[in-house]
Amino acid sequence: MTHNLAPFAFHTERRLVVLTGRKARNLEELLAHLGEVSGSSIFYHTHHQYLAHHFETPVFHSDFSRWASLALLEEALAEKLAAIDLLAFSSIRQLREAIIATIQPYAKGNGRRQECMPGQEFHFSESKSFVMPSGIVAEDIPDFFAKLPGVANTSLYFHFFEARLRLGRETNDFSAWLAYRGAEELARAIDRLNPYRMSLDELRDRIARLGK
Repeated sequence: MTHNLAPFAFHTERRLVVLTGRKARNLEELLAHLGEVSGSSIFYHTHHQYLAHHFETPVFHSDFSRWASLALLEEALAEKLAAIDLLAFSSIRQLREAIIATIQPYAKGNGRRQECMPGQEFHFSESKSFVMPSGIVAEDIPDFFAKLPGVANTSLYFHFFEARLRLGRETNDFSAWLAYRGAEELARAIDRLNPYRMSLDELRDRIARLGK
């Protein structure tokens, strides 16, 4: 079977979140751990809020920016961490380096060693993902858009967030498959969507509208 005839199999995932045993009381300790924790931990702390359903958009999606604001009262740093454009990176390594580079000036500035209150330490976690077929398979492009409304948010999350950054693919899985099918313009239109600026429900709706 050639690539352009292959159906699209929607996948989903189950995640097991575990503590790593690493914790930070200040920015120096945070930096030390950031250089050593797994890529899974970096991905988890910058992405897990996007999978959660919120009736209101949180102020900070990143756990690092939230902790800098609430535990260390470093508002300027928190805003800069929150402003990191996740869509600009194609690997966890690049994202890790950007986070470290953002924090370093604050960790060294003015000889400060601002520590959080006891009980407010940053605890590093990581998620172990178990990817599996969802049972939904699209045989062609019209079938893809017909079945898209029945796809779970966990599947959207996997094909847009996990596949592109954590798995190091050049684009989201939907655009890659549509391009193989010969729908390059539609593939580019979906690739231009920024999933970090909308909920997963909104993302599904935007993709569906592009396919009409």
